[in-house]
Amino acid sequence: MSRRIAIVEDEPVIRANYADVLKKQGYEVAAYASRSEALGAFRTRLPDLALIDIGLADDIDGGFALCRELRAMSANLPIIFLSARDSDFDIVAGLRLGADDYLTKDVSLPHLIARIAALFRRSDLLAAPQAVEETIERGRLKLDLKRLAAQWDGKRVDLTLTEFWMVHTLARFPGHVKDRDSLMRDAKIVVDDATITSHIKRIRRKFLALDPAFDCVDTVYGMGYRWNADTEQ
Repeated sequence: MSRRIAIVEDEPVIRANYADVLKKQGYEVAAYASRSEALGAFRTRLPDLALIDIGLADDIDGGFALCRELRAMSANLPIIFLSARDSDFDIVAGLRLGADDYLTKDVSLPHLIARIAALFRRSDLLAAPQAVEETIERGRLKLDLKRLAAQWDGKRVDLTLTEFWMVHTLARFPGHVKDRDSLMRDAKIVVDDATITSHIKRIRRKFLALDPAFDCVDTVYGMGYRWNADTEQ
């Protein structure tokens, strides 16, 4: 069965171009011109991946609202923002709302296709049955790989698919420094340094919301990040 990708883009020509490219890659495509049209369809059937513009006609931040609503429907559905807006504010806002990636519309089509394929590979890997390791426990952290669920001190941490895999990558070997390249490789994502940094900040905020003393994700300046085994107890 082919993957179903939803495109939410208000410009008809752009929408048609992306739909055509993705169909040629073997994907099933559902294209929508507005937030309300897409949301109505999503309530009936969720896509396997959503490609969302931010500005949707007169609704200048409609894509942000749609991302929030879509993320509430599914914690694991891959979401990519594809927008002409390239400010740090918009990129960080999009990632905070739960998007897995943020691309600008000047991205090449091969690059876009590669990002989509990387997210699908990562989804497949996380969804595949685990032969040996199904849970990881590091002090107060518990990761359930079968359900893609994280807990801290027995309380659920609402991580997106990308965030879950990044925490898994760090916590699997406490104290080991993961540079950005190895973190991307192990987490099966293809993003730039700024996006990695934004994901790490969001992960910290979610744990801090449950435990103000949380200090397990260390930044090792000039090198990368590590799970601090000394503070996990």
